[in-house]
Amino acid sequence: MAEAARGLSPAAAHARPGSLLHRHRWLTPYLLLAPGLAFLALFFLVPLGFLGHQSLETQNPIDFTNSFTWAWHNYSDALSTYHGQLLRSFEYAAIATGAAFVLSYPLAYWIAFRGGRWKNLFLLMIIAPFFVTYLIRTLAWETILADQGPVVHFLRYVHLINVIGDNDRLLATPTAVVAGITYNFLPFMALPLYVSLEKIDRRLIEAAEDLYSTPLGAFRKVVLPLSLPGVFAGSLLTFIPATGDFINAQLLGSPNQQMIGTVIQNQFLEVRDYPLAASLSFVLMAAITLGVLAYARVLGTEELA
Repeated sequence: MAEAARGLSPAAAHARPGSLLHRHRWLTPYLLLAPGLAFLALFFLVPLGFLGHQSLETQNPIDFTNSFTWAWHNYSDALSTYHGQLLRSFEYAAIATGAAFVLSYPLAYWIAFRGGRWKNLFLLMIIAPFFVTYLIRTLAWETILADQGPVVHFLRYVHLINVIGDNDRLLATPTAVVAGITYNFLPFMALPLYVSLEKIDRRLIEAAEDLYSTPLGAFRKVVLPLSLPGVFAGSLLTFIPATGDFINAQLLGSPNQQMIGTVIQNQFLEVRDYPLAASLSFVLMAAITLGVLAYARVLGTEELA
């Protein structure tokens, strides 16, 4: 026998790890999941639990120490005080997500169906801005939208500066903040759309045209429904981080364009009101989760999957 030839007794061979996994194959998926689950538990669930504990603390206004008191009123205080910034964040994120979709879909469609051997180059051009840090990209937009910049000069020339901007400028306006968010998160929309469009079987489009469908009809009844998984993924990948963004509002906006991410950052790093900042973070997470669930139900992700 092979075990005897290698000097192993049958009992020793039976006890080897490979033999154990062979006899308990149902353990294999759990063993593969274990490292990822351990990572999530250590670096996501534990900090989240600590943040939840902190959100129920009360801060002493004299020495700024925190004590756990089951202070559920922190959540109502956070909502009543900063509901304007929360709604503004959802508004800006929704507009930026819609703008990213409008810009990305034709681009992804053209690359998928007309890109040919240059597809990889075009995709590289989409992700090329990621080679520059987020902060530097936003500072570049601050220069582009400056009062003496080319964009403002052009808008003044065509008399649209006060239609798009305010007080004869673009910086410190909602337009600048939304433009910055759209630019920074555009690849998160374009890449999932490209993947969905690339996977579409071209024979389905040819079949629709053979059945006397117009190009627009084939797009509406074949291409668009089959690309909905990319629309869903791209919308989530754009909307969720855009809602919590604070860099664009801080650099391209003014206090009138303050978003909830800016408030949370200030509460944590400047005011140091950790219970309020933690409760605001949970309010934001809960609102995003409810919005995503509603969006998934409307779009019908079960059928998409």
